[in-house]
Amino acid sequence: MHVKNKILFVTDAWHPQVNGVVVLVSALLEALHRMDVETEVIHPGLFPRIPAPKYPEIQLALTPWRLSKYVEADTEHWVHIVTEGPLGLAARALCKKRAIPFTTAIHTKFPEYVNILFGAPPSWGYRYLRWFHSPAHATIVQTLGQQQELHQHGLEHLHVVGGGVDTNRFRPQLQAIRNKPVLLYVGRVSKEKNIEAFLDIDIDSEKIVVGDGPDRNRLENEFSHVQFKGYRRGEELVREYAQADCLVFPSRTDTFGLVLIEAMACGTPVASFPTTGPLDVIQNGVTGYIDEDLHIAIERALQLDRTKVRSEAMHFSWERVAERFAQVHDVSHNGVQ
Repeated sequence: MHVKNKILFVTDAWHPQVNGVVVLVSALLEALHRMDVETEVIHPGLFPRIPAPKYPEIQLALTPWRLSKYVEADTEHWVHIVTEGPLGLAARALCKKRAIPFTTAIHTKFPEYVNILFGAPPSWGYRYLRWFHSPAHATIVQTLGQQQELHQHGLEHLHVVGGGVDTNRFRPQLQAIRNKPVLLYVGRVSKEKNIEAFLDIDIDSEKIVVGDGPDRNRLENEFSHVQFKGYRRGEELVREYAQADCLVFPSRTDTFGLVLIEAMACGTPVASFPTTGPLDVIQNGVTGYIDEDLHIAIERALQLDRTKVRSEAMHFSWERVAERFAQVHDVSHNGVQ
């Protein structure tokens, strides 16, 4: 295969959105830059925008077909389509028309999201995924578990790249003295994240929710004893992770769960259901606990050695992720060939 020298990212999810896809892609771009891989991002901020249904804080490109002016006519580059939204669809069509080599990524359980939010059968969502991703040279996934699950639904050419964490930024801190454990949720506050499975648990603790979304007002009114802090960024976010005794991850629709390794890098163990993402990321009994009874998972996770949790998180390097990503695209870079 001819070696390309540039990767053009096309994404419907971008700053100022705060979500796992934006964090992951931003960190991947920084790591690729350190490897001297040339990149560029086409995002909704370059277009007139409209709010997404159910998520008004997410702005979608109103004229996605105009992305062609950002894509060079030659084929000395790859196009990597991050999302299956309006820009992703337009990029897919353009690449097919111009015979530009492209890859795609699956970052969420899209069929399950659509089912929860709109009631559409998951089979419709998987039919759409097969259609969208089938022409791609490769489709990037986060974990082996996700790869196996998607294979069962008929998707092919899946390459595991994974996710990473900045272990210099996310690090342990001296914890404050308190009488009861602090349980933390970090992520979008929306129906598909299954947050009530955490908030409903009767456990003597201080519960904190970091993040925002369409379900926040309802949950804040229903669970008045829980602290809803909204978005936290930078050192404020690191402090929330490091001060927590356990990160609770109730979602059943995530493919990786970047917050898992961010918490682990701060020494904070994780409690989760046995689902795609946590099953690949958490070392049961070492960095967290996985159980169909989330209450049991929390109680066991609280007993774990925070030093060992931090030590295991050191294996999630962005450089390793970027290296695997570059290899899939066969781009020239200064990493190990």
